[in-house]
This record gives sequence, structure tokens and C-alpha cells, in this order.
Amino acid sequence: MAETKSERGGMAVPAQAEAKASGPGRQARGPGRRLHGAIAHKLGTAILSGQYQPGDTLSGEVAFAEELEVSRSAYREAIQVLTAKGLVESRPKAGTRVLPRNRWNLLDPEVLAWAFAGEPDVEFVRSLFELRAIVEPAAARLAAERRDKADLKAMKEALAAMRRHTLATEAGRAADRDFHNAILHATRNDALMVLSASIGAAVNWTTQFKQRSRALPRNPIPDHMRVYEAIAAGDPAEASDAMRVLVDLALEDTRSSMAS
Repeated sequence: MAETKSERGGMAVPAQAEAKASGPGRQARGPGRRLHGAIAHKLGTAILSGQYQPGDTLSGEVAFAEELEVSRSAYREAIQVLTAKGLVESRPKAGTRVLPRNRWNLLDPEVLAWAFAGEPDVEFVRSLFELRAIVEPAAARLAAERRDKADLKAMKEALAAMRRHTLATEAGRAADRDFHNAILHATRNDALMVLSASIGAAVNWTTQFKQRSRALPRNPIPDHMRVYEAIAAGDPAEASDAMRVLVDLALEDTRSSMAS
């Protein structure tokens, strides 16, 4: 028998209270966008955490809407979000089924957020760092060859913000994302630049994850400075090596956090 949401322990939707408070004849704030976004977040987090397994069938829209006291249209819109990200597919009479993991768009920034909303899978974290180890040293090499003054200014400003705010804050982590994005932009390679949102999200969530139970084991800003200095000096080999060290040390810190 297909498992329903209630059989899995239930998932309260934060926007439920907002929907109740809206009253008869009134729309929830943001024409339902906050509500279906909250439903998509809850379902996406449940799928990424393994609460729902590939092949499982989700609750039908009527049952789900009644249980959470949300509209059926909000549930359908949430399912459309999950479908667009490759997590589920819906078929008439068959319902909504969780797709195999190899169909999921794991590099979608929102899917990455769902993966790190709970306890991320160790192998998934490792795969993210493997991706970064392949992409980012090569990007740093190209950036050293192709960067201009504007690129260097963006990197330098990001480094300054990282120092000012520290990576323990959202502002500091946003600056960290800006630093890595600036490097990808400096490659002048459209295909690499498309990865900036995914790489930035991976950097953000792994950094935030490392600080869940304790402070960062060491200050990673000097590692970033070495990458910047190599790019500014126009040294492709040194830029690539420095970035490789940065990613390797970040993985080491993450493993240490997961083991603690």
C-alpha cells in the first residue's frame, strides 16, 4: 500500500496559519506563492531526506489539502515545482510518484537547500565536493588568464566582506558566494558561468552545515586570499593549485563536522 504523508509522521506547513488567517473570500499574502512554496519545501525536504523513497506515491491532492487545510490548487502548484526539478511525476489515476534519484536536478539551488534542511547524505556531500574539485580549479586557471580589473575588484570586495562579516553570518556566506561567482564570471565561459548559482549554493550550504554543532575548525579566508592573489598575478597554474587546496581543505572540514 502506498504510504501517505500522515503515515510518515506528518508535515506541518508553516504557511497554514497564514491561509487560515486570510479568511473567507481573501487571498493569502503573495497570491498563494508563499503557501505553495512552503508545501514544496516540506515535500522536497521529505524526499531529499529519504522520508519518501523513489517509487513511493505521495498523498492525493484531496487528502493532502484536507489534512493541511490548504487549497488543492496550492498543492498542485507545489507538485509542479517538484516535477520541474525532476523529483516527482504525476499521472492520471496513478497519482504522484517519487522518481529515481538519478532523475533529480540535484544542482538546482532550491534542491540543494532541501538536501541540507535535514541531515544531508554523506555520499551526496562528497559528490558535491568532487564536482567542485573538477570545476573550480579549472575555472580559477581560466580566470587567471582572462580576468579584468572589474573581476578583480569584485573578488577583492567579496574578500573584504568575508573578513568583515565572517563566515558565521549570512552576510559573510553571501560574500563567499560572490567570490566564487566572480571567479566563474572571470572565465568568460558561458557554460561555466551557468554553474555559478549551483556552485554558490553548494558553497553556502556546506559552509553553513559545518557550523551547525561548532565553530569552523579554522579560518578559510586565507585560502581564498591565495586564490585571489594567484588570479591577480595572472598565474594560471598557481590559481588552479590554490583553488584545489581550498576545496580539499573545505571537504576535510566538512568531514570533521559530520564525524563530530
